[in-house]
Amino acid sequence: MTPSARGSIGGLEMLAPLSVEEERQLYPVIEKGRRASTLLSSGAVHDQVERRRLLRERQDGQEAESLLLRATCGLVRTRVNERGYRFGNEDLEAAGVEGLVNALHRFDPSKGARFSTYANYWIMKLVNLSIQQQLGLSDTEMRRILSFQKLERSNPDKKLTKREVALALGISQAKATEVIQMSRDLNARRYEVADFDNLPEPNQSVETGDAPSWVIDELRRLCGRDFDAFWQFTFRTMSIDEIAKSHGITRQAMSKRLERCRRAVIESPEAKRLQTWLDHQ
Repeated sequence: MTPSARGSIGGLEMLAPLSVEEERQLYPVIEKGRRASTLLSSGAVHDQVERRRLLRERQDGQEAESLLLRATCGLVRTRVNERGYRFGNEDLEAAGVEGLVNALHRFDPSKGARFSTYANYWIMKLVNLSIQQQLGLSDTEMRRILSFQKLERSNPDKKLTKREVALALGISQAKATEVIQMSRDLNARRYEVADFDNLPEPNQSVETGDAPSWVIDELRRLCGRDFDAFWQFTFRTMSIDEIAKSHGITRQAMSKRLERCRRAVIESPEAKRLQTWLDHQ
């Protein structure tokens, strides 16, 4: 039985996660389908009965791969929520889906690992690469930031000194100071900075007329001409693509304008008050 759909991400229909047993039941079907595809591609099968059998096996394998892929999509959103930007999450989700697809193509069921475990590496690899590119960081800078964040997670109750960071990462204290600052800059762009997780679904959008006047006035002051676009995207009444099209600009240009609005909001003296109001919508 195919799990029910739970929305979409990166153009893929998202399904409920599979149990360990359900996932493992797909592996032999996938392996058989891949073998059938290889035989069919070789052109060595001329018997029509055998060819039809292989076509069925290839089709079954492709359907099993599709089910596995869609049932693991939730992992992409989970990882993006941990690492992503408030108003750039579509780009990161697309990167995560690309990582998920790469994982599926490389996954070997015979190795014994769960696909979700294997896919996690590729999802994080592509999501981190997307973040790195958006921030303009070098490979070394990104690697050091990730190492520092791992160090922080292993010492949750301790504020690390630059000397401790330098020793742990094998760098100078001056470089450690740079890494700590870059990590703070990255954290300032993450979801946790402005907790807008409780966004309404598109069919439950908040109209500007329902908001207190101080909210509208403050957001208009902060966002200027992009107020409408910021509001539409915050409450998911339109996608970035739709907003960009309505403004006659590219998706990339609209993403940059939304990012400027986002930064203005989280740096505003009214940031906490705005957050509290948004959390209750």
